[in-house]
Amino acid sequence: MATINLGAIKFNWKGAYNSSTSYAVDDVVSSGGNSYVCIQAHSTAQAVGNATAYWNIMSSAGTNGTNGTDVGTTLTTQGDILYRDGSGLQRLPKGTANQVLKMNSGATAPEYGDLSSDFVLLSTSTINASAVAVDNVFTNDYKFYQIKIEGLYGNTDGEVQFNWRYGGASGNSSTSSTYRHFYNRAETNGSQTSHDATLLGWNNNHGKLFQNMESGDSTKNYNATIDVYNPFKNSWTYWNCRALSFDNSGAWLINYSGGGVQADSTSITGIRINAGAGDFSSGTMKIYGLK
Repeated sequence: MATINLGAIKFNWKGAYNSSTSYAVDDVVSSGGNSYVCIQAHSTAQAVGNATAYWNIMSSAGTNGTNGTDVGTTLTTQGDILYRDGSGLQRLPKGTANQVLKMNSGATAPEYGDLSSDFVLLSTSTINASAVAVDNVFTNDYKFYQIKIEGLYGNTDGEVQFNWRYGGASGNSSTSSTYRHFYNRAETNGSQTSHDATLLGWNNNHGKLFQNMESGDSTKNYNATIDVYNPFKNSWTYWNCRALSFDNSGAWLINYSGGGVQADSTSITGIRINAGAGDFSSGTMKIYGLK
């Protein structure tokens, strides 16, 4: 019976190319990250290559770091990330502590940058004494400041007052008669409502944030927002305040709004919150800078 030679009916994987090995048609080898198929049997060294007399390329490795075959050559440091620019994959080195990932100004690639400095928490204080002072917090860095007071209550019924401070880190309280303050107060206990408006004259030696909450009761506390306008400048310091609290009976809910000015040519660098009587038991004050 006649014998018919069908040759190879499938590719034969031979592993890495070896110049001392004989190869038959349809043998497949690897070299340099590519794979090649033999198209002409040979027993002598015939170097692999594309479209030669003995070899054709089957698959070709891309350039490392641009097509995902080996991103380890592009990402070199823990925390790096990979992105694609106009030509291929690129490494974005990790940012520094507290930076955020954002788009660059040309909207063409990611980059790391700082959080917006237009509204920044500058100070946090626990209020648990007769007064708390924060110095060196008002500077030229910001034109506007906002002070938040939350959960404030004391051991004695009384006003919440404040003094501006000057002198930087070694601040002193301004207690001269230079404060002028106007406020509106509305209060109700559900069945009765009262309202008054008062102007405090130049003889006042402190600012007024109105009265404290019912003494000794943390649930009946004082909460306020104070806006301060460019206190570091060498001229009058303006502020306004909005507050909500209970009075000493615990039945009257008080809504307070007011504002004032201190006629002083000294740059204000800090603030001191005072209890008009007794001590504060607890509360939190946060100061923010706004550009």
